[in-house]
Amino acid sequence: MRSFTILAALLGAVSAAPAVGPRDELSFTIASPGGAQDVVVTNENTLNGTYHSSETTVLGNDTFHASNAMGGSLPLKFINNAGNGQVYAYVTGIDSEKRLVFVKGDGSLVYPSSGGSGAPVPIKEDVSISLPKKGGTFQMTLPIIMTSGRVYFSEEKQLSFFMVKTPDGDAVVQPSPTNVKDPSAGISWGFVEFSYTKDKQLFANISYVDFVGLILSMGLTVKDGAAQLTRGLAAGSVKKICDGLADQSKKDKYPWDRMCVANGAGQPIRVLSPDKYDVMNPNDFKNYWTGYVDKVWNQYTQKPLTIDTQGAGGKVQCKVSGDELKCGGGDNRAYKKPSAHDIWGCDGGPFKKQAGDSEVHLAVMARLCAAFVRSTLLSDGGDNQPGPDSSYYKTDPTSHYSRLVHQLEVDGKGYAFPYDDVNTGDKNAAGVVASGAADTLSVYIGAPPS
Repeated sequence: MRSFTILAALLGAVSAAPAVGPRDELSFTIASPGGAQDVVVTNENTLNGTYHSSETTVLGNDTFHASNAMGGSLPLKFINNAGNGQVYAYVTGIDSEKRLVFVKGDGSLVYPSSGGSGAPVPIKEDVSISLPKKGGTFQMTLPIIMTSGRVYFSEEKQLSFFMVKTPDGDAVVQPSPTNVKDPSAGISWGFVEFSYTKDKQLFANISYVDFVGLILSMGLTVKDGAAQLTRGLAAGSVKKICDGLADQSKKDKYPWDRMCVANGAGQPIRVLSPDKYDVMNPNDFKNYWTGYVDKVWNQYTQKPLTIDTQGAGGKVQCKVSGDELKCGGGDNRAYKKPSAHDIWGCDGGPFKKQAGDSEVHLAVMARLCAAFVRSTLLSDGGDNQPGPDSSYYKTDPTSHYSRLVHQLEVDGKGYAFPYDDVNTGDKNAAGVVASGAADTLSVYIGAPPS
């Protein structure tokens, strides 16, 4: 297997420069970390609270436990299966009073402040948790309920978080996978998402909809049932996905390889999904789906497409009329031809949700976009959706990112695009653990448990 460090060095891998359509050279997107002035504040990388304080507040665990009437008590375990470098964890989210908070390893709480700044300012308090070396386990207790929570992990270097004042309150600016100049851009990092509610309901998940970064897996023991485990991707998957994307670039000359983000040494540290890569370089795959979409429209002008809503709407008949795909069965809106941008994100053009959309429309929309991403609409049996699952990602064009992610998943868990839950039968791709009687949430860093 070739060394991508050498490949990147020889070819002079670029940052996020456009490479419109097919081309011959191979290159990674190279991270070039900057400072606070390079932080870009977007809806994607901010978590907004509805509270503002003029200064950072730190509550020791004794002080907090004595005064908190709605405290939590969720044990957390972080198991380090990564390399020999230092691994850091960060526990953050929104508390019961809609305030942004970080929880330190001893259970104390840090409520960072923007100081009223409209420009991002770094959090000065050390909110990181240093994990033991490889093979070790760190244990702590989440002492409060928390929604919109994330546990971030980084390898070798600490992540940078910032605060900014918004009209509604302070917001935390988190590391951005799509900003190659973000201060954390050159670090291998990832996160799991969770919510831990006032009635002690826990929901946690891993997802590859946006990117693949530091490999994470989750386990949950519960008080009233069987343990749950989501293994996700195997160790070394970032490099293997980059290998596969580079091979695909050689075949079709599209810049799949540039979805791989490498550090300054040329080592791949994460892989962007096509949707997130499209944010950076919207022209690179602009025409990727055009021919396929035209063929789909032509085929379903001649014959009907049947979409099983897998719900009360039952099976819906669709057919192209003029430039729109129109469906019966209570679907309230027709579908125009989608662009590459629409297909990658499943959230634009004909796949954009609107107020008043019927349940049938939402079900058809999800299944139609899933069929495009997986390229099953022109396959044998493709006139019945969802499916056939034996045809997923078998023809071009398709999402080779999703194909590779699913090939490398240990247990098939973890979405690779927003509607990856659309499947035939009881196949479940959700990388979720959940319980109303959670005992301990464990996160494995670097490799899943054996």
